[in-house]
Amino acid sequence: MKGLVIKNTGSWYQVQNESGEEFECKIKGNLRLKEIRSTNPIAVGDYVEFGLTDDSVGVISDIYDRKNYIIRKSSNLSKQSQILAANLDLVALMVTINYPETSTTFIDRFLAVAEAYRVPACIIFNKTDKYNEDETEYLNAFADLYNYLDYPVFKISALNHENTDELANFLQDKTTLISGNSGVGKSTLINAIARDTTAKTGKISEYHNKGMHTTTFSEMFVLSKGGKIIDTPGIKGFGTIDMKKEEIGHYFKEIFKISQNCKFSNCTHIHEPGCAVLEALQRQQISHSRYQSYLSILNDCDSGKYR
Repeated sequence: MKGLVIKNTGSWYQVQNESGEEFECKIKGNLRLKEIRSTNPIAVGDYVEFGLTDDSVGVISDIYDRKNYIIRKSSNLSKQSQILAANLDLVALMVTINYPETSTTFIDRFLAVAEAYRVPACIIFNKTDKYNEDETEYLNAFADLYNYLDYPVFKISALNHENTDELANFLQDKTTLISGNSGVGKSTLINAIARDTTAKTGKISEYHNKGMHTTTFSEMFVLSKGGKIIDTPGIKGFGTIDMKKEEIGHYFKEIFKISQNCKFSNCTHIHEPGCAVLEALQRQQISHSRYQSYLSILNDCDSGKYR
């Protein structure tokens, strides 16, 4: 049978067949022997071939080709990567200016990975109901920056259902991966826009202003207005994988566009004479935060941190 992986709890996978029936499945032993450089050879969103044993336990025997996927550096040092989800139409990064604070480096690393794997991305700024005047001004500045770079931006309060209808309309009929730091409100949003779900929500550590992990596995939910959304465990960092140093600038839209005017075709945009990117940075045509994020990924390559 052909099925869609809708939940991953580690060693078990919940698979939905073409009739909508759901089965608890394991991976067939010889499938594990394939050289898949990730901690999870199968991800939510994968289409798989599976059969049933005499006691109705599913056994996954093969994976259908993916149209795309999103990966990050795994915290498991024995493997290189973790596949967050597969076969996506969109990735949505949920961001909070505070409660907890999302770093601009985290945002830009996520967007760079989306660009590298050719998956369209949008940014959701959550908890607008909690921000004071200064925080709201800060939010608006960053929303304007990413909107200028042609990333769709949404400002919402998932808790109060403010502007969630507009977001749900945008996600309609798409398969979307939603990601972000722990505590930014992903589960609260899913409860607001998904059909028949009670995704587990958690609290913020007041002492550290950081989110507590509440989602411990990846799961797909059906949206009320159509489409699917894949929730993943909150992540603290976003390590980039398999990025060649000379290509990193390609994954920053504004740097790639301006770099066409650099004097040297192999310009790293750090110290070279005639670098159009450095000139644009001085003229504030490229934001300082985005450039610093670009340098941080370059530094990963130089140190061999994620290779």
